[in-house]
Amino acid sequence: MALRAPYPHTVQLSILDQTPIPAGSTAPEAIANTIDLAMQAELFGYQRYWVAEHHNSTGYAGTAPEILIGAIAAATSTIRVGSGGVMLSHYSPLKIAEVFHMLSALHPGRIDLGLGRAPGGGSAAADALARGTSGFTNDNYESLLDELQAFLGGSVDEVHASPLDTTSPPIWLLASGMSSATLAGKLGLPLAWAHFISRSDGPAVVAMYRHAFIPSAQLAEPQVTIAVSALAAETDQEANLLATSIQQFKRNSFNGNVPTIDDALHQGALIEGPHEPRVGVAPAVVGSPETVMTQLESLASRYDTDDITIVGICHDHAARVRSHQLIAQAAAR
Repeated sequence: MALRAPYPHTVQLSILDQTPIPAGSTAPEAIANTIDLAMQAELFGYQRYWVAEHHNSTGYAGTAPEILIGAIAAATSTIRVGSGGVMLSHYSPLKIAEVFHMLSALHPGRIDLGLGRAPGGGSAAADALARGTSGFTNDNYESLLDELQAFLGGSVDEVHASPLDTTSPPIWLLASGMSSATLAGKLGLPLAWAHFISRSDGPAVVAMYRHAFIPSAQLAEPQVTIAVSALAAETDQEANLLATSIQQFKRNSFNGNVPTIDDALHQGALIEGPHEPRVGVAPAVVGSPETVMTQLESLASRYDTDDITIVGICHDHAARVRSHQLIAQAAAR
């Protein structure tokens, strides 16, 4: 195996926006916040802006990433926009191919198609989405993915994914476990690793992705972004205070809205140290721009990648925008 080049001490930044709904706000306001943050992210220099798919949620407003992608791409001009991701097991591969061909026709060279295996919601929502069948299953995920790739690449049984004469968007596979990561490698697809919800063996799983990688028409070499929960403010103390909202949101199992700092503190949110309060299974990166960038570079080195996707949630939208700005500024130094 050829030796990989040493990891450079710079990172490329992207954003995964789950469209969180702050307490005292509404879902339409959260959607407007997502579009506003995307516009600001383009100015800050982020390379990609992805939106998530969640169903039957009181905490997240993003149920249809394909619609948000169109709105964000129309409101911006250069940043790549995509799904993080479409939960493929719910849908017809032909329909997904047609939707993303349409998005690519409207916004050439700017669309990404991130795909996930999970249901994106609880069992009741998953079964409702599977109406007319025996209920949700992802056992056929690989066959659906094969069919989707066939539609994006041409046709299946003389059926074409219209509109034609468009460039198909690159597919990314989302993963938080070994099976999806190694599948991405075997198919020669880029991997979006969910460090923010992953187990502690993430770097080892990503290494297995690279070991399993087979070059494809889309990708000659492995490509990895790691999605990291991160918040920045002017000081470590201020950032840790901001993080109490998402800490309590997590303790509430992401039910309800993202609480205010005062409500989070009242509910018993506990700051677990100046640099790494826990937001999910993996520790979050929280602090001043310098603190955050030091930790992001350390994670990038552990995963042997220069590509990091920020998942940043707090109650106040202005503070959230500022957090992403501070991280981008620190990365550019």
